Amino acid sequence: MTRKRSRKKQLPETPVKVTIESLAHDGRGVAHVDGKVIFIDEALPGEEVEFIYTESRKDYAEGKVVTLLSRAADRVDALCSHYGVCGGCSFQHVESSAQIRIKQDILAEQFKRIGKVESPELWQPLEGPHWGYRRKARMGVKYVAKKNRVLVGFRERRHPYLAEIDSCIVMHPTVGTKLLALGEMIAGLTIRDKIPQIEVAIGDEQCVLSIRVLEPPTDADKELMRAFGHEHNMSLCLQSKGPDTIAPLDGEPEVIPAYALPDLGLEFKFKPAMFTQVNYEINRQMINRVLETLNLDKNDTVLDLFCGLGNFTLPMAKFAGRVVGVEGDLPLVNHARENARHNGIANVEFYAADLSKDISSQPWANRKYNKIMLDPSRAGASEVLQHFKKWRPERIVYVSCNPSTLARDAGILVNELGYKLVKAGVMDMFPQTGHVESIALFEK
Repeated sequence: MTRKRSRKKQLPETPVKVTIESLAHDGRGVAHVDGKVIFIDEALPGEEVEFIYTESRKDYAEGKVVTLLSRAADRVDALCSHYGVCGGCSFQHVESSAQIRIKQDILAEQFKRIGKVESPELWQPLEGPHWGYRRKARMGVKYVAKKNRVLVGFRERRHPYLAEIDSCIVMHPTVGTKLLALGEMIAGLTIRDKIPQIEVAIGDEQCVLSIRVLEPPTDADKELMRAFGHEHNMSLCLQSKGPDTIAPLDGEPEVIPAYALPDLGLEFKFKPAMFTQVNYEINRQMINRVLETLNLDKNDTVLDLFCGLGNFTLPMAKFAGRVVGVEGDLPLVNHARENARHNGIANVEFYAADLSKDISSQPWANRKYNKIMLDPSRAGASEVLQHFKKWRPERIVYVSCNPSTLARDAGILVNELGYKLVKAGVMDMFPQTGHVESIALFEK
């Protein structure tokens, strides 16, 4: 018996008029049609819009604006000509100070709705450059035979295809202004259709592009890449498999990117594929806020969870008696140790451990810490919070890239572990996007 293939439900093509009621946590406008919630790209509260459906599911639908019938006071015209097609940004239609206010509102709402804790006193938001700030990125690469062009950049919004862009004004101009030239160079390679992505790593002075290659380049290919790198003051590397295979072109020196914290006399070196904050100006302000909030002295023993390459650990060690950094990625831990040696800091220890698993047998986990700093991934830190019953720190600073999991974890700290959420605030790490970077202080 032959089964008929199920067809995807046809979406309505006629535009629908709605009034935007609020914003979702990712910055999309929220409206309702026939009782179903609709999330609409580039729509702001109070605006009347006509939208078309882009996705429809049982419990919700998605859409995009086709006609703006009324305009919110916070709306501005996007600066980038690719906005709306490229998925790299989602907030360029919102005035800069309004972006901050919206993110603060999202944070407060998540604390209340998810964490069941009242929003605390808010810090003054940390702000920096709104454009040209991004120094780390993974860009897609695609050879389009019909156009005889290589696209370099980010995926289209809500689509798997690479957007056709020639520049990116949120990327640091070292790379953001060179996308067209980079695509043209790759188009001249024999392996132009065997390059899926480029890892961008820009330090204070150095720029490294790690080009993922599915086939080895020819000698002529390497010469083209070498010439491009020399012309644009970039180090071009090849990556044949995982991040540990990244290596400079034959005969070229290995360039190690670095960023400095001049006020603290610290310099961090990192490998191109390693995690670092994308916005150096906000990172410096964020570290200063952490140090001010923890108010460290030589009597403090600090635990830095999800420490990465020591971004917070080494600054804290300048003031505390002892700092222990823990991170799940062993290469990052080894690099953190190297950064400690590079900066002549001896009162730190680094350990590799999966903080989502049981850590009770780890020697470092059986010590006492009076202050704890944590900066987890988007998944948050709920598993490791159970160990706070034993450590019983007097002060906790939590840096988060996801207000939902911060709110969930705040609920655990406040409602289960007896802490008070004293203060919180947003940090504009990702202007022009819906990403909300935040910081919170908890005390016993």
